[in-house]
Amino acid sequence: MRVLMVASEVTPFSKTGGLADVTGALPRALARLGHTVDVVVPAYRDTPLDESPRRPLNVTIGSTMHAAEVSEHLVSGVRIVLLHHDGFFDRASLYGEGGEDYADNAERFAFLARGALEWAASGTEPYDVVHTHDWQTGLVPVLLRHAFASHPQLAQATTVHTIHNLAYQGTFDASWLPRLGLGWGMFRPDALEFWGRVSYLKGGIMFSRRITTVSRRYAVEVQTEEFGCGFDGILKTRAADLSGILNGIDYDEWNPATDPHLAEPFDALTLDRKVATKRALLDEFGLLSPAALERPLVGLVSRLVDQKGFDLIAGLVDVFPTLPATFVLLGTGDKRYEDMWRTLASRYPDQVGARIGFNEALAHRVEGGADLFLMPSRFEPCGLNQMYSSRYGTLPVVRAVGGLADTVENLDVATGLGTGFVFDTYSPAALLEALQWALDTYRNRTLWRAMQVAGMSKDFSWDASAREYVKVYGWPVA
Repeated sequence: MRVLMVASEVTPFSKTGGLADVTGALPRALARLGHTVDVVVPAYRDTPLDESPRRPLNVTIGSTMHAAEVSEHLVSGVRIVLLHHDGFFDRASLYGEGGEDYADNAERFAFLARGALEWAASGTEPYDVVHTHDWQTGLVPVLLRHAFASHPQLAQATTVHTIHNLAYQGTFDASWLPRLGLGWGMFRPDALEFWGRVSYLKGGIMFSRRITTVSRRYAVEVQTEEFGCGFDGILKTRAADLSGILNGIDYDEWNPATDPHLAEPFDALTLDRKVATKRALLDEFGLLSPAALERPLVGLVSRLVDQKGFDLIAGLVDVFPTLPATFVLLGTGDKRYEDMWRTLASRYPDQVGARIGFNEALAHRVEGGADLFLMPSRFEPCGLNQMYSSRYGTLPVVRAVGGLADTVENLDVATGLGTGFVFDTYSPAALLEALQWALDTYRNRTLWRAMQVAGMSKDFSWDASAREYVKVYGWPVA
């Protein structure tokens, strides 16, 4: 099978979040199953480049022809195709600056969609599947249905669109339609029109043969008013074509037995070695003491935004320091939450540590050194950190939404079975109750160790997820 993927970011070339991890790992897993995958993404200012040759590619948007270039890079059996255009992509960030989206994002990602298809059409072999991701590539299925419907390399391809986060919808003023060469005929409820504007995400949903979300639970949630972000009715009409496939995690990158960022490697049989990374992590945050080593260490690696539950944490800002625990946070986001954690760390320098920003190596050490990992999300399409945590013997405390509900088994006191601690109601009180339960359970070392081993034994690899995608593609699973 030949698969064309189009995305706005992919590791190791560009990344703002979990989307890049997915578009980097899923193609590799598909390649391991024997399939051929090409991934087309923009070349941004900070994209690492080698000496691979570039060739010209003309991309027409509306009445304007843009001179672009493409370069091809082989990474772990997957061809990554970088689309170069300095006017659109040589910028300080991928999507916007100063909390504001770039004003021409409609044109930038229409260019990505058209450029990806122009490149694919220039090849000699047809594709069986075109798989797109989130709003940034929502125009690809639209263009496939109209501008490329008879093209021999693309005409027979099954189209699949994956929703990673329904909250981001790519909505723009309707005046963009003629400027992009799409025409006013697309401004209708069964096409791109969405509450008087145009939505690229809606294009991906309405013009793809199949739709997926990144967890089973989220596929159900997006059809409800609470989690549907205005798309619940649209997705209900496509329910027969909608399925949820849990994201996997990279078992080579996230492996405590081989992770070079940890103070000492460990696995389920050598969990006592985990304390070496806990000690190093506490020292790195200036929190190391005999008392801190004895207390449970609660880690957070996250965007500091309401979606991730930081409004709940703000409601407990005076309570956290009274708990018998130490807290370390790594992340960046809304200024009010950054300031909140800086203040906590300055007021309680023996109990709270905060690093505002992102550091991949430190993220690994938080996962490896913490005893508990906190993810009290308002909604969570999939989430990866709770799976990293389980892999590293760090028990997650999560809310029962989306992929968190699919991946964390709440402790059953009667049987002693579970891989973490789960709460339902979105409130500071419910979060506090779950966290206190986890801290109390920490004192039962036998039960704690059993939960660690259970979590480390779960299979969150991409190989299982890739097989599910092959089924969605309509291809036999070997």
